[in-house]
Amino acid sequence: MTRIGIFGGSFDPVHLAHLVLADRCREACDLDEVRFVPAADPPHKATGSLAPGEQRAEMLEFATAGLPEFVVDRRELRRDGKSYTVDTLAEFAAEEPGAELFFLMGADSLRDLPTWREPERILELATVVAVNRGEQPDPDLDPIRTQLSEAATDRIRIVEIPAFEISSTDVRERVARDASIRFVVPRAVEAYIAERGLYVPSRDA
Repeated sequence: MTRIGIFGGSFDPVHLAHLVLADRCREACDLDEVRFVPAADPPHKATGSLAPGEQRAEMLEFATAGLPEFVVDRRELRRDGKSYTVDTLAEFAAEEPGAELFFLMGADSLRDLPTWREPERILELATVVAVNRGEQPDPDLDPIRTQLSEAATDRIRIVEIPAFEISSTDVRERVARDASIRFVVPRAVEAYIAERGLYVPSRDA
């Protein structure tokens, strides 16, 4: 049975911690591949501040070039409306009926899972892999169990990765103040950002 990791997010921009997370989950969960799914209109984020979806996808393509186990999937960029995880997982399940799906997310986002659209359906469609960075204590699943069924929360798995003080927000802020992002994003992504002038404040601002 094919085992597929689904890694969604804005990836604005993709950085090295994203890639380490995907690779550690691939190894820990014995995944055949990880699909990076850039969101077009994430429900919990203002889209006006996002770089265009195609540019975010192109940066992902550069970041994962030469790594056949990493695949960039543009389905949410092509789909109208909000980019709901349950819709994306349902599409994957319909297209890959013999595959086992794993949804990758940060452990800090796990507590919000009950507020997402159809959280129990998400856990029916995929094992949720919550990634804990560094030596942080494992997330407390009890509050989630009080809101969702125990059978559903049995489909949550915790994976540990090294601590990385890297975020897309920090990358954008560093670019805005003309600070280096070397060794924070892949070199090809660094060049892409510079060539296209991404995240540089407008002179009219």
